[in-house]
Amino acid sequence: MGNHFGEGERMTDGRLFAVLLGAWWTGLCLAASPCRATGPLAIEPSRTKPVAEHLQESRLERFEFLQIRMAVPVRITVYARDEPSANQAAQAAYARIKRIDRLLSHYDPDSELSHLGRDYVPMTPEKVSEELFTVLSAAGRVSTQSDGAFDVTVGPLMDLWRKSRRSKHLPATPELDAALQLVGYQDIRLDPQSRSVSFVKAGMRLDLGGIAKGYAADEALRVLNEHGIERALIDAGGDIVAGGPPPGTDGWRIGIAPLGAPDGEPQRFLSLHNSAVATSGDASQYVEIDGIRYSHILDPRTGLGLTARSSVTVVARDGITADSWASAVSVLGPERGLKVLCDVPGAQALILVRGPNGVRKRESDGFRKLEGATPLPPSRVSPKRERRPNTPSRR
Repeated sequence: MGNHFGEGERMTDGRLFAVLLGAWWTGLCLAASPCRATGPLAIEPSRTKPVAEHLQESRLERFEFLQIRMAVPVRITVYARDEPSANQAAQAAYARIKRIDRLLSHYDPDSELSHLGRDYVPMTPEKVSEELFTVLSAAGRVSTQSDGAFDVTVGPLMDLWRKSRRSKHLPATPELDAALQLVGYQDIRLDPQSRSVSFVKAGMRLDLGGIAKGYAADEALRVLNEHGIERALIDAGGDIVAGGPPPGTDGWRIGIAPLGAPDGEPQRFLSLHNSAVATSGDASQYVEIDGIRYSHILDPRTGLGLTARSSVTVVARDGITADSWASAVSVLGPERGLKVLCDVPGAQALILVRGPNGVRKRESDGFRKLEGATPLPPSRVSPKRERRPNTPSRR
C-alpha cells in the first residue's frame, strides 16, 4: 500500500484473513470463506432471492488458482459452471496481471516505467500506455486530495531508504535534501488528449509500488467478468478485490488481525462484495536506527519511514483506491486521514495506533456497517502447497 518499498520488498503487514479456508500470506492475509452477514459497502441491501436464482447458483462450483505475479502470490477464487470455464477465465486474468507488471514494474529494466524514468527529457511529452496513464491519473488525484501524503514521484527517496534499511544508517543530509528536491507530484504533467506524460525536472523517478497491485487486481476482476465470472475474489499479495458474493451469501468474510500481531486471531470481520480492501501497517516491516523504530512506509514529505506504530485498513469501491489511500491515511495520521477520506466516495477506514497507554482505535462513521456477523472459532489449517498454475482446486 502506498509509499512502500516496491514490488519485491513491498509485503504488507496488516493482516486480513478469512475464517475456515485458512490460507495465508506473509503480510496481508485473506481467507475467502463464504458467509452470511450484514450488507456490504453501500451497494445494495440484502434480499430474498427468487427460486430461479437459487437454482442457478446451485450449479456453480468453487475453484481456486494461485500464481506468483508482481513478485507476490496472487490467489484467484471463482465460482463457475465447470472447470474449463474457470480455468480459461483465471488464465486470462493472470495474463492481464502479467502485462500490467511488464508495463509498471519498478524493478524490470525493460518495463515501460523504467524506460520512462531513464529516457525522458524534462518538459517533453512522452506518449505512454493506457495502463500507465490510468495509474498516474489516479495517483495524481490521491496526491492532490492528500496534499502529497501519497506521491508516486518518490523514486529517488525509495532508493535512499532501501540503502538505509540495509545499512541501518539514515541517509546523509545532503543526499536526502537532493532526493527531496526531485519529489513532487505537482511536477508531473498529464495530457489526456495525447495520453502523454512530461516531467518538470531532470532526475525524477516514479515508483508505483503503492498503487499498481490494486489496479492489477481491479483489472483481473474485470477480465473475469468479461468471461462470464461474476462471483470472484482477487488477492494480489494483500490488495483484495471482491466481485459478487459466493452463492447463497451476502459477501466474502475478511478478518482483520490485531495491531502488532499479524499472526494473531482476527478480532473484527468484514463482509464485502463488489468492493476492495487494503491494510497498511508495520507489524514486521520496520528497521531500528539509533534507537528509533522506522516503518517501511515512507513519508514523501520527509523522505523517512514513519515512526508511529499503526495499522490502517481502507475499504473502497475498487482496489486502486483502497491500495493508495491505505498508505495516504497512514502518513496523514488518524485525525487528518479520516477527515480527508470523507471526500473519497464509498471509502471507509479503521485506524489502530499503538501508544504508551495501549492501542487507540479510530474509524470512519460507516466502517462498522461493513462488519459481518461474529464467526465461529476459525480452524487452523496449514498453508496449502502451491499447485501448478493451470490446475485449479475445487471447494
